[in-house]
Amino acid sequence: MPANTASLAQSSKSRKSALKAEIEAMPDWLRRPLGKASEISTVEKIIKQRQIHTICEEGRCPNRGECYSQKTATFLLMGPTCTRSCAFCQVDKGHAPMALDPQEPQKVAEAVQLLGLRYVVLTSVARDDLPDGGAGWFVAVMEAVRELNPQTQIEILVPDFWGGFTDGKSPAELQRERIATVVRAVPACYNHNVETVRRLTGPVRRGAKYDRSLEVLDIVKQINPNIPTKSGLMLGHGETEAEIIETMQDLRAVRCDRLTLGQYMRPSLEHLPVQKYWRPEEFDRLGDIAREIGFSHVRSGPLVRSSYHAGEEF
Repeated sequence: MPANTASLAQSSKSRKSALKAEIEAMPDWLRRPLGKASEISTVEKIIKQRQIHTICEEGRCPNRGECYSQKTATFLLMGPTCTRSCAFCQVDKGHAPMALDPQEPQKVAEAVQLLGLRYVVLTSVARDDLPDGGAGWFVAVMEAVRELNPQTQIEILVPDFWGGFTDGKSPAELQRERIATVVRAVPACYNHNVETVRRLTGPVRRGAKYDRSLEVLDIVKQINPNIPTKSGLMLGHGETEAEIIETMQDLRAVRCDRLTLGQYMRPSLEHLPVQKYWRPEEFDRLGDIAREIGFSHVRSGPLVRSSYHAGEEF
């Protein structure tokens, strides 16, 4: 074996060993059973046959075994490759995203029907390469889902719709138009995550802005105050409790209704390291504070994610 090849192999082995050690060092409360293989395979079969994607798989969600066993999944629209490079996210990035699949709306609608979902969450990668950032695609998928599943409620978890084509308008004007496009389709809930506190937004959410995310939620309420809005934070990046509470207050100031709080878990050594594992009792206390501040629905726990048990809020 050539020396450089041997060196690379050894480096890869060392990194895998380091990540394994880090995973093994995680607290017990972050470990959970995978779920029954037969129940998981039912969902995986439906997804793979249609060549569609879920954030459960692409983001390596720790709850995917539980959710799959309950025949639920959060669909990831517009391909598995993101045009941004957030330092916490496992979703593929760093190269050109794939062309949109014209059959994706129908495929997702069929998957929802086969799974018998009464509540479904649609999310996507950021697609700054598309003229409308993908806003129209969300609507197309929503329409297809409703045509086959008229009783199904649809929650959307969307990017900030900033950037991309300007068309002679300011980015702020275009952002508002894109958000309005989705709001007019009247989702059951409009979710956009701030992900972290103001101080840490730069290093954690590359390409995103804290105030811009607050503005997204504010615009939704300006256009249709009857649509519930939702946001979430990942704890463990080095934020303080005071900063978390300040973020909650900022979200309530733009009339955000629902909140999720969960623990950041490092997906690989290329991602940001975990600065702190917040304990379950700390999540409980923060959840209580969020309810006192005025959120109508709160999920707070180490393994909570944006769409975890989302239908129970409806």
